[in-house]
Amino acid sequence: MKVAMIALMLGLTAFAFPGEDNLPLNKVQSIGSHNSYKIAIDPKVMEVIRQHAGEGAKGLEYTHISLEQQLDLGLRGLELDVYADSAGGKYLHPFVLEQLGLKPVYNTDVMKEPGFKVFHMQDVDVNSNCPTFKIALEQLKNWSNAHPDHSPVFITMNAKDEISKRPEFTKPEPFTPAVYERLDKEIIDYLGKDKLITPDDIRGKDKTLEAAVLKGHWPTVGQAKGKFIFILDEKDPKMSDYMQGHPSLKGRVLFVNAPAGKPEAAIMIINDAIKDQELIKQMVAKGYIVRTRADADTKEARTNDYTRYKAACESGAQIITTDYYQKSTLFPSDYIVNFGNNEYSRKDIR
Repeated sequence: MKVAMIALMLGLTAFAFPGEDNLPLNKVQSIGSHNSYKIAIDPKVMEVIRQHAGEGAKGLEYTHISLEQQLDLGLRGLELDVYADSAGGKYLHPFVLEQLGLKPVYNTDVMKEPGFKVFHMQDVDVNSNCPTFKIALEQLKNWSNAHPDHSPVFITMNAKDEISKRPEFTKPEPFTPAVYERLDKEIIDYLGKDKLITPDDIRGKDKTLEAAVLKGHWPTVGQAKGKFIFILDEKDPKMSDYMQGHPSLKGRVLFVNAPAGKPEAAIMIINDAIKDQELIKQMVAKGYIVRTRADADTKEARTNDYTRYKAACESGAQIITTDYYQKSTLFPSDYIVNFGNNEYSRKDIR
């Protein structure tokens, strides 16, 4: 019987394993998804991508079920890419799709509204289960309200504003400190502050966020149930822009990928668990939370290679992301990532 089912029968926190409520957040290892919003690219668009990218196009051949369905399975981590769209309508007409006479899979009317948009690559890889950040947050809120005792969920975010080499593609709006203020506001407006664990919550009365983390001031899973933890997966200058005017992330919603020794250091993104396994072990031992990856660019799934996943597990990283909590539906593969018995969380095994 799955652990999640046993937990529910025993009246424990939804989707928790027995005894988890008493463990600090950094003593639980869980599996989440990468680019969690993404829906498969239309075959006609994929053919265009192959003409330009060759074998590199294979790295885009993955897809996900809805955010709510992923959480229903027991996943504890999601990832969202956001594009700023202050005026609305900036991404209403994806160039490659329109050239091929295609439309995105979602209702395009929502793209007319001001606010952040959620997709992978402008004008080409745009199919999304939640095309706007507002929709994503509303989905999370509705799911959370339906499962008020759910285990805490980590949401990793990329602030996308890279300009394509193709001049006909949309030039994204840059992320500035003011844009980040709007990002925080959308999270609070559409998800709610009561559903968040923020840097202020962890720092408490300590001088810096890192000081609190090194003292082990993470809440227990029981204390964090029903909550979401947002992380900005960016380096400088984006990270510094987000922190501007907010020393030690005071008043901010998102944690950042700050290195050890910085006042803001708490949650780290260290993606290569093979190359950086010892570094991850060191950071976890000190009390930081680390997110790493089990697979990337569909490579492991195509060869059924679990080397990177095993390295991630052995590293002690608390969040391990994958594109394959279910088997691929886009190419033959038996590759699938979970802790056995379709379980996606467990006590730190180190």
